[in-house]
Amino acid sequence: MAEHKHDHPECAPTAAPASQLHHDHGHRQGAAGWLHHVVSELFGGHSHDGADQVDESLEASRDGRRALLISLGVLALTAAIQGVVVVLSGSVALLGDTLHNVADALTAVPLLVAFGLATRAPTKRYTYGYGRAEDLAGLFVVAMIALSSALAAGEAVFRLLHPQHVSHLWAVALAALVGFAGNEIVARYRITVGRRIGSAALVADGLHARTDGFTSLAVLIGAGGVALGWQRADPVVGLFITVAILRVLRSAAIQVGARLMDAVDPGLVDQATAAVMSVPGIHGVRELRIRWIGHILRAEIDAIVNNDLTVGQGHDLAHHAERHLLAQVPRLTVANIHTSPTGVHAEPS
Repeated sequence: MAEHKHDHPECAPTAAPASQLHHDHGHRQGAAGWLHHVVSELFGGHSHDGADQVDESLEASRDGRRALLISLGVLALTAAIQGVVVVLSGSVALLGDTLHNVADALTAVPLLVAFGLATRAPTKRYTYGYGRAEDLAGLFVVAMIALSSALAAGEAVFRLLHPQHVSHLWAVALAALVGFAGNEIVARYRITVGRRIGSAALVADGLHARTDGFTSLAVLIGAGGVALGWQRADPVVGLFITVAILRVLRSAAIQVGARLMDAVDPGLVDQATAAVMSVPGIHGVRELRIRWIGHILRAEIDAIVNNDLTVGQGHDLAHHAERHLLAQVPRLTVANIHTSPTGVHAEPS
């Protein structure tokens, strides 16, 4: 039989709005095809409407934007408290930390834009949509973490060479605690939401907030050292914190870089393969590719079927495999299934 390609209207450049991108195949196979799908879903137990996946994707974008807005508010409050203490104490270190927190809070802006773009429908120019904007925003976050480490190291070296007197040490210590607590709360929140919705950029931004917490902690420890009479305590601790920031930078760069290289967890490939192989009539998987686009997954599969199937029967098998994939693989929103008859291509090893 001829090869059968299982395509979806929503993948075309003239795709409908996002709310309508629900794997509507737009054609029916008659009473026999209808009965086949009913029976397969009754016994397969994999009823899953593609519209649910799109709704989940849109909800994930809303969750990401909500996490960014809430954490932006927390960081703004933290910086405001620190700013008041800067005026009272004249602490250059705390001033640097406050300005650092304000600047780093603004990294939420490109991510907010990216999450907004992710909800837009594909166009003839951007046929896969705008999800990659989220990964590009992740690069910006990584760059800001690198800048943070450079600024922290520069400030530490400068203050080693030019020690500065700090008054109101108790207020500086309290403000540093506020800075550390605020950034750690934001970090945990962003990382948790980012991992839940599959956003590497949001996870990286959470790690970025954690580096800000480290710099605030350096101010706290340095204030304690100054109180004990060691004027160089703050810059020395700052150098150690710079090393900690570099470790966070490495983690964030690995996550964002892997996403840009279309890396996925190998277990996800095994999960998708098992979902396809659970469909009666599919004898093997020649090829399976999965990629992240922002915080959603797309899959392309070449499945092996009997060579005596009609085109309609091949389509039904591909459609059944698609439903299994959408039901069993989290964050998967699009699955393109290609069926190859046995004997035409080399069998999988």
